[in-house]
Amino acid sequence: MSKSNPFKWQHEANIILCCVRWYCSYPLSYRQVAEIVNERGIAVNHTTVFRWVQQYGPTELDKHRPHLRPTNDS
Repeated sequence: MSKSNPFKWQHEANIILCCVRWYCSYPLSYRQVAEIVNERGIAVNHTTVFRWVQQYGPTELDKHRPHLRPTNDS
């Protein structure tokens, strides 16, 4: 059985992942992320960004967690 594409019937994967990374990496609201993407010519609503973060955020965090450095000595 082949692995299905998690981004099927969605915007391009680059757009989705970029929005999720912006929201998780910087102190931005969903509306601010949507506004940044809209300024670049892609129509996205803030509720869409919210759904993307809820759906793809945990998998992105799990993928990048091994590369994070410890924040303290304990």
